[in-house]
Amino acid sequence: MSMRARVSEARFAKACTEAGLELRPDHEPDLVVDTPDLFPRLSDGGWVGLAESYLAGEWHTESPHDLVKVLRALLQVDFVPRTLRVKQDREHVGGEVPPELVERFSGDGLSAFSGIFATGVPTTRRVSVQSHVKGAGHGREPASHFVDVTHLSAPLEVDRIDLGDAQRRAAESLLDLVDVSAGTHVVEYPSSGGAVSIAAAQRQATVDTVTADRDLAEALRERFTFAGVDDAVHIELIDAPEFGPGRWHGRYDAVVSVEKLETLPQKQRAGYLAAIDRLLAPGGQAAMQTVIKTPAMNKAGIAALESLRAYVWPALDYPTEVEVARIVDKRTGLRVIGQVHAPDHLERSLRLQREIFVSQLREAAADGFDSVYRRLWIWQLSLREALSSLGMIDVVQFSLVHRNRRGLR
Repeated sequence: MSMRARVSEARFAKACTEAGLELRPDHEPDLVVDTPDLFPRLSDGGWVGLAESYLAGEWHTESPHDLVKVLRALLQVDFVPRTLRVKQDREHVGGEVPPELVERFSGDGLSAFSGIFATGVPTTRRVSVQSHVKGAGHGREPASHFVDVTHLSAPLEVDRIDLGDAQRRAAESLLDLVDVSAGTHVVEYPSSGGAVSIAAAQRQATVDTVTADRDLAEALRERFTFAGVDDAVHIELIDAPEFGPGRWHGRYDAVVSVEKLETLPQKQRAGYLAAIDRLLAPGGQAAMQTVIKTPAMNKAGIAALESLRAYVWPALDYPTEVEVARIVDKRTGLRVIGQVHAPDHLERSLRLQREIFVSQLREAAADGFDSVYRRLWIWQLSLREALSSLGMIDVVQFSLVHRNRRGLR
């Protein structure tokens, strides 16, 4: 090995010792280094190299649950090797998860997003939030406004069978936030797999769902037919993967978005939120479920996310809740009026998704996903579960309305 690789080996061993991870093969190791090829990768790519080495089978843990333990421990001691930066993360959206893969780790067979479990107890308080609008506090724009902030307590013991209901509950919660009922004209922008649109159609709403993924569009047609709502939901396939202004036109009583904002490049986020603004009819409401980063996020967590940008979501970058509010205030005519936080539900969802996927590895192989891709999916679910268990990421449902409730800018 090169000197740099040897230095990386020493630093990795030191981090494992600080994290309380056992490496010696004769002492029930937490992880096993099968080949020294790990260390040149670690030297060259940091967390990206650590992920690549796992995908290549150069190190392993006894079980995927142990992988979560290892990643959590390394994050907790803030292990930050010099990590390769993924340059394309600001240029490309990408990251569309194949529908047949979603079926292998979702609870409802449709959804990749986090669920809300029935046993979470809500606690709500109204807080005053500083406006980010230029000139706020002078003239018609107030310096602050009120936001209803709800925190859901940790759910009681849950099992794999509970995930599907939790994902449906998350979809229903978003529809409740925008008052979807019979006759409501609602758009899911873009589609998150069909669960939200099906739930809206079952409320007798008129539903449009937008996607730039042809494979997903075909899957949606089958799913809507199977659910008996194909006559109530219109699927719009657009050419460009960006979901900014001009990509889709219409005026809706309600707009729903599920875990899309965090996967968009920074320069496209304002345009995406501005598009939601333009799609809302006067008096309309929008609901957006988004995974955010919290103040607990450390340098190791930020570096570890590069492995997901390298292989799954090229533009992935979890915003803070303040950053979401700032973009909404500065670049749209909307305002955040409500937030529902469910961090423990995110952690449980990711754990159950990982367990379900591991239980269906043979089926995933039969679908054409090779061993490296299967390990990639275990890695991404395990890493996000570790981040969530440390409180570094949270899932939030944001409620948005026009600042002028008649919808006039």
